[in-house]
Formats: sequence, C-alpha cells, structure tokens
Amino acid sequence: MTPNAPRKRLDRRDVPNALTVLRLLLTGVFVVVLSFYSHGHNAGGLALLAAILFTVAAVTDALDGYLARKWDAVSVFGRVMDPLADKVLVLGAFILLAGPGFASVMLDGSRVQVSGVAPWMAVVILARELLITSLRGMVESRGVSFAATWSGKAKMIAQSVVLPVILVLVWMHSREPDDAAWAPRVCAALALATTLLTAGSAIPYITRAMQVLRAPTSERTTK
Repeated sequence: MTPNAPRKRLDRRDVPNALTVLRLLLTGVFVVVLSFYSHGHNAGGLALLAAILFTVAAVTDALDGYLARKWDAVSVFGRVMDPLADKVLVLGAFILLAGPGFASVMLDGSRVQVSGVAPWMAVVILARELLITSLRGMVESRGVSFAATWSGKAKMIAQSVVLPVILVLVWMHSREPDDAAWAPRVCAALALATTLLTAGSAIPYITRAMQVLRAPTSERTTK
C-alpha cells in the first residue's frame, strides 16, 4: 500500500461476519478456560469466567443474524461459519461439562457430576447436530431450502440460557459446597431438560426432510 492510497472503509455489511469471527475466537477461549477447570481446586473463578464468555458469544450469535437480515448482508461465509461457531460453542460446553473436571466427591464418599451433564447427554447433542447437518445437505442438494425451524431456534435459546446458568451454579457450589449442596441437583434437572428439548427439536427437521425426499423431483424443485 502506497502512502497516498486510500484506506478501505469497513462497510457495515462486514459487521455480521466480523461478529461471527469474534464468536469463534471467544469459543476458543471458552474451551481453553473450561479445559483447565477442576472442581474443588480453587478454580471456581474459571467457571464464572466461562459463563461470561459463553454469554457474550451467544449475544454475538443473535446480533450477527439480526444485522445480516436487517442490512441484507447474508453471505456464503456467514452461512457456513455462523452455524459452525454455534455448534463448536455448544458441543464444546456439553463435552467439557461432562468431563472429569466437574466431578466432585461428596462427604458420604459418593461421586457426583456437579455440572449435572452426563456423557450420554453430550452424545445425544452431538448426534442431533450430525443428523440435522446431514439432512440439510441432502435436502439443499435438491434445491430446497432447509432453514431453521421454530424448534431449532427454541433449542438454541434454551442452550444459550441454561449453559451459563449451570456454570454460575457450579461457581456457587465451588465457593460454598455446603450452602449450595442443592446446586448439582438443579444443574442435573436443567441439563436433562435441555438435552430432551434438543433431541425433540430434531423431529420437525426429520419430518420436513422425509417429505422432500419422498416427493417427486418436479415437486422438489418448485418449493
């Protein structure tokens, strides 16, 4: 660039993609922070930091989609990277919350997952995402839109609220395990409800995909 060359101004249409990139970076930091968490080893502050990082990342998700639609700035980059960032954030959270860092030994010697997230829950979440991604690829390869449904949006809202709440409850339990002995039970209830909602949210997608894939080729291309 020569000294007199004009600088390229940041167009507002670039903002949604910039927010998506920011969310990917926040997700990376979030995963690193949770990877170092070990319950009961004076690491409670990491759970609170992770809750903040997750919340900020979730806000950028809602904001970049809103701005992309408002400013007609939907791009190929956004269509690919936006759902990728969402999946890495949510799946990373469930996988790490189901890990050994969130296990705690109670006074009676029993072992409890303070986060309330069991490994099978992470498997269900992952399976749901892989299934919907596969169906989307099959349906859209036939020229039919496979946009998110109300169930998918409700699922994302629930995850965006429940996961940081679980992290805050974990933080509370790490500070006062006796006073917050109820926290793991609440976490388990929230995690189970979110897992069931996530699994159930796949039903409308499966129904739509079956209708499209069973329809004659002429009908598929006209929808």
